[in-house]
Amino acid sequence: MLVGLAIRDVVLIDRLDLSFAPGLSVLTGETGAGKSILLDSLGLALGERADAGLLRPGAEQASVTAEFDLPASHPANALLAEQGLAVEPALILRRQLGRDGRSRAFVNDEPVSVGLLKRLGETLVEIASQASQSGLMDSATHRDLLDAFGSLRAASRQAAAHWQDWQRAKAAREAAEARLAAARRDEEFLRHAVTELAALRPEAGEETALANERSMLMNREKLGEALTGALTAISGDGSADERLAQAQRRLDRIAEKAGDALQPVLAALDRAASELAEAVHALQSVAAALDADPGRLEKVEERLFALREQARKHNRAVEALPALLAEMEAQLEALDDQSGGLAELGRREADAGAAYRKSAEALSKGRGDAARKLDRRVNAELAPLKLEKALFRTRLEALPDAQWGPNGLERVHFEIATMPGAEPGPLGKVASGGELSRLMLALRVVLAGSDPVSTLIFDEVDAGVGGATAAAVGARLKRLADDLQVIVVTHSPQVAALGSHHWRVHKTLGKSPRTEVEPLDDRGRREEIARMLSGAKVTDEARAAADRLMAGTA
Repeated sequence: MLVGLAIRDVVLIDRLDLSFAPGLSVLTGETGAGKSILLDSLGLALGERADAGLLRPGAEQASVTAEFDLPASHPANALLAEQGLAVEPALILRRQLGRDGRSRAFVNDEPVSVGLLKRLGETLVEIASQASQSGLMDSATHRDLLDAFGSLRAASRQAAAHWQDWQRAKAAREAAEARLAAARRDEEFLRHAVTELAALRPEAGEETALANERSMLMNREKLGEALTGALTAISGDGSADERLAQAQRRLDRIAEKAGDALQPVLAALDRAASELAEAVHALQSVAAALDADPGRLEKVEERLFALREQARKHNRAVEALPALLAEMEAQLEALDDQSGGLAELGRREADAGAAYRKSAEALSKGRGDAARKLDRRVNAELAPLKLEKALFRTRLEALPDAQWGPNGLERVHFEIATMPGAEPGPLGKVASGGELSRLMLALRVVLAGSDPVSTLIFDEVDAGVGGATAAAVGARLKRLADDLQVIVVTHSPQVAALGSHHWRVHKTLGKSPRTEVEPLDDRGRREEIARMLSGAKVTDEARAAADRLMAGTA
């Protein structure tokens, strides 16, 4: 609910602070007094387009601040949370406009984009005027309003959830098909690569071992000479093992005479003899290996080069070839198994699609029932509003399969025909200004409680009507105000008399004309309604008529 509006330096208003209450509030005043300035100012705070022409002459900056009191569940609070803004008990929207036409927007004193301000404003206030193209005039809102009217929001959420499930299942199936298609394209190469690598059967650490062996075989002659010399030095005539044996024999002969003193020496000589024997055996083994297979070098090089060629071919290290072979073999195995997996994904997609169609068709049926009920109730409201020749229709436009979505299988349009036999068309293109305002009123009366917007503003909804029709307009505004905050700009005394709160808008003349707004007490209301009845000169008869109108609303 709108609880306050502060306007600074907008057109003819230099400073104005208004407080609002629940119920029906009316603003009256002579033509040209500046009632439209109030609506333009509020529109500025709600994110409407800024115009430097709104700045009061001589002022450097205009500003408008609108304060709202909202329940915690209001959609505006969810929007604030989505944007990372604090949710506070009072929601304050502020807009500043400079002389250059540029504007700044604030929410609870936090700078925000004008776009966010407009999105918030659309959840808070609807201004029904002959020029309005938002709210009920925007066909994008009609589907949600019909769902709310028909108590179909739960069914709509269920259809949307089934839609998401269907799309996820479809995406999973398409991704699997894409992977399979890519694998099929590469299958020939994959099988050839696996055949080559499987024939090699690379092993971890094999490249290092082969490279070492190749190096040794390539230096066979020099290694042979070195091995022969080493063996001669160790075990030939006058060699190390012969001298070691001589030392052991001499010490063994005198060991008993030395007590335990030579035991460590003899043990060390035993170890040296054993190590020397092992060295001799190892040298003999290496020498034998060098002479065992004259063609070994060719075999080692052939395998080493084959491994390295495969590594270059697959842009991998030789050490990674065993893992690559395992990976490719797994891909081929998966490729052979994917047909069954695709069939399962296809079944899941079909089941999800069937669930969506079932819930969406149930939603469509509910919308059809709600549309017929809405049409009956709106058309029943038209005749008292001097729209007896008009016909309201809710049209459900079936969508082609390709355009189905989370919102169901159809678009929803509110349409009107103003002449008998005419084909109904979009609200704003068929109805005239006065007809449109009254149609908006009829719709709002029927849809009360179906829209989160809790503040409705009607700009001269009674234009061009009087008498019983004006009374009917007023009665419906009063009824609407039982559920919502309603503010109406009116020239009708019948409507003004129904207001719970009444402001008079007037212009003071002088060097700097100004628009002022005066709250009226019962006496002031009587005088204003009498003026509206009689014109410039208020007569006693007009006051008596005003008394009767006000008494009829008590």
